[in-house]
Amino acid sequence: MAPLPRRFLCFVLAHHFIAATACHEAEYGRQIRERCLRPFRLSMEGIGQRLWCDWDETMGTYGELTNCTAAVAENLTCYWPNRLVDEFFVAVHSHYFRNCSPSGRALHDPPNGVLCPFILVPVLVTLLMTALVVWRSKRSEGIV
Repeated sequence: MAPLPRRFLCFVLAHHFIAATACHEAEYGRQIRERCLRPFRLSMEGIGQRLWCDWDETMGTYGELTNCTAAVAENLTCYWPNRLVDEFFVAVHSHYFRNCSPSGRALHDPPNGVLCPFILVPVLVTLLMTALVVWRSKRSEGIV
């Protein structure tokens, strides 16, 4: 019997390695929803929607969610982060943090004492320059 080619042996070993470490995505998705999202949801409800954008209030809960998804991935021999985790966190952010600013602080207009000069000065300069051009165009002195 002839010895097996080296390339064939590498293929067989690689196939067994991939089969042994393959991630079951459906199971992974189910477990992160049950084991990770459920406690996160309860914790966020306890915090209250008014404080969802307060990073000091949500940082611990969010960290637990992140660690949970990594632990589930490790238990199921899945890579972490992966496509499912990315989609999971996009869904979490679109539900819980969609109205939050990137800095974690609520955005608002500056006080009127600051805002009014930034509006009035350019308007007044524009009107003044327009009046100056009209006045200057009506005077024909010195034009050849």
